[in-house]
Amino acid sequence: MDIEEQYDKIFRFCYYRVHDIDIAQDLTQETFLRFMSSSYKEQGQQIRYLYTIARNLCIDESRKVQAEELPGDYLDGGDMAEELIRKIEVNQALNQMQEKDRELLILRYMNDMPLADICEIMEISRFALYRRLKSVKRDFIKLMEGGNLHE
Repeated sequence: MDIEEQYDKIFRFCYYRVHDIDIAQDLTQETFLRFMSSSYKEQGQQIRYLYTIARNLCIDESRKVQAEELPGDYLDGGDMAEELIRKIEVNQALNQMQEKDRELLILRYMNDMPLADICEIMEISRFALYRRLKSVKRDFIKLMEGGNLHE
């Protein structure tokens, strides 16, 4: 397992769950600290275990209501403004979705996680995952086009 690659993916997963860079960094570090101090060494299962730890930490953190702030490095103009607008649109669409659907999109498309691992993490069958992914993608596209899920 490539720790650096997984660290970036876990950070991204945490960031999209808590929407705060500092908290996401803390959660990522805590995830790896708990992983390294655990006795869980089953081959081929480490990545699933990492995501399970990160997911549980994010759930605990989300129970603490905090205000969302934009990072200061996004306040530049030009191309950065267009990128910021697109990121805001994506975040708004993700925030309108149910937590499990948002988590599914992050795991599959942002972190490029294998379907088998997602099935394990979300405790659903591969068939159910395929149906759910199709539905979630359709809902996300609808939200990105300015639609409403409840129309």
